[in-house]
Amino acid sequence: MAEDRYKQQFAEAVAEAFRTLYPEAYAETGDREVFSRETVYRALETPRDPRRGRFSLPVFRHVKLLRDKPPEIAAKVAEETNRRLSMQAGAGLLSCRAAGGYLNAVIDPAALARETISRILTEESRYGSADIGRGKTILVEYSSPNIAKPFGVGHLRTTIIGHSLRRVFKKLGYDVVGINYPGDWGTQFGKMIVAFRKWGGPETLRGNAVKNLLELYVRYHREAEKDPALDDEARAAFRQLEAGDPETVRLWETFKEVSHAEFDRIYAALGVEFDLVIGESFFNDKMDAVIERLQRDGLTKVSQGALIVELNEPNLPPALLRKQDGATLYITRDLAGMIYRWEKYRFHESLYVVGAAQADHFRQCLAVIRLMEEAEGLPEEERMAHRIKHVPFGWVRFEGKSMSTRQGNIVLLEDVITEAAARAAERVKQKNPDLPDLEQVAHLIGVGALIFSQLSVRRTKDVNFVWDEVLNFEGETGPYLQYTHARLCSLLRNAGRPVTPDVDYERLSGEEEQRVVEALADFPQAVLDAARQYDPYHIAAFLLRLTAAFNRVYQRKDAAGRIDKILSDDAELTAARLALVKAVQIVLKEGLWLLGLNAPEKM
Repeated sequence: MAEDRYKQQFAEAVAEAFRTLYPEAYAETGDREVFSRETVYRALETPRDPRRGRFSLPVFRHVKLLRDKPPEIAAKVAEETNRRLSMQAGAGLLSCRAAGGYLNAVIDPAALARETISRILTEESRYGSADIGRGKTILVEYSSPNIAKPFGVGHLRTTIIGHSLRRVFKKLGYDVVGINYPGDWGTQFGKMIVAFRKWGGPETLRGNAVKNLLELYVRYHREAEKDPALDDEARAAFRQLEAGDPETVRLWETFKEVSHAEFDRIYAALGVEFDLVIGESFFNDKMDAVIERLQRDGLTKVSQGALIVELNEPNLPPALLRKQDGATLYITRDLAGMIYRWEKYRFHESLYVVGAAQADHFRQCLAVIRLMEEAEGLPEEERMAHRIKHVPFGWVRFEGKSMSTRQGNIVLLEDVITEAAARAAERVKQKNPDLPDLEQVAHLIGVGALIFSQLSVRRTKDVNFVWDEVLNFEGETGPYLQYTHARLCSLLRNAGRPVTPDVDYERLSGEEEQRVVEALADFPQAVLDAARQYDPYHIAAFLLRLTAAFNRVYQRKDAAGRIDKILSDDAELTAARLALVKAVQIVLKEGLWLLGLNAPEKM
């Protein structure tokens, strides 16, 4: 399912009504899209007051064209829309109401509940899936830590956003390749090699080897401030590495081995997976071909001994492909990587989930690719520049502090995971001290809290990580969602009866139940929004809205001030409410999975 069926029907009827009522104005514009079904569909909004309708269309934008007042336009179009809806098969439960300058779509609550809940109970985890990606490949690059450095909390956001997008696109039917592109090449490894030779030894590679290597890296920068000659030694060491010096290569391979072992432990703790791990060094033997191709296209020039590509982009410096000393740069490897991925996968899109600070780097890369494609006169289907997307995100600040690897001001992600699990264990003990597998559940909650803290904020905004906020079981957090899921599972266990879609949906006519059903019906759109905007935030926000709506049902009181329990002596009412509970549990679990969170059944 790619679009809401009722939304489609409403948009089609409204579009036809506009064209019927205002044929002269429609013809006058010469714009065949002005009252098309697609245009109306995209313009539909969610009313602030859900009691007004399921969705609405403001008509104010058409006042000048139609030469009429908004209320009059809305009234006429509503009447004609209802006439047309009455003729559409299966649309009899959908109607249009005029309210001021708005056209509001109203759906029979029982019909929406029947269609939505029965579908969820039938499809289960497949609900919200679509086949819009069939036959299309999407690459998602995420995480990409530097070897010989610990996995800091600053790497958490790229890892979590990318992993979630991988799952979202898979749900929509795409062939997805999740790529980890570790930084295992470049001049920083010259520095690392110098530091190890001067101050390291076999003991450095024992115990917490990556943390020991970080200490050497920090020491190097501290010493280099006093002795600039160290930078010359580092450049020479990197040239040795590029030239394939056996001893230097062995040392570099050791750095890689201990680093990947550490990274794999962190990924396992987070539940993060990749389809392909391929470091920068993989492209060492592929850069010359890229440079030769750009030279054949007449795009390179020598400037002060360095090889560059002049860019026709405002505020962008030339792309430096090779330094005066012959050393290649990160952009050279990235260009080789982009071309390699295009030739291998012929991707529909290639996403780079990389911090906003790298925006100019990607602008440079894409400018070079565009120049190359234009110079070669490639047909549209053979061009990749428009298919490559930088997916930027904001900074992570830990308790208000930013981090720097060079200065050693880094919060280790492993330490944060351990702390999160410990704090979660304390919270769980307070609520359920006899819970079996408490440590395992606490780990799932702690990791879930970390993940949700990154995804519950819009991707482009900064995240300020504050412990008390992240692990709050009552606020808009991961533990809050997980706790609600556990509560739903408990309700279903206590019911002791099978849940079936064959219930009386008229019994779910209360306003609180209607809000839950409407939220459930919005899940497929939330998945689409997350994909289209490359932002799992839309799923996180949806889950919070769904959970809040359900908790209003769960905590509702009757006329006597008593909790209106889900399980009651009224068998028909209980059956209908259990169907609603099961639908919420299924969608909540699937939404959490798309974000990368586990959904414990007991907490």
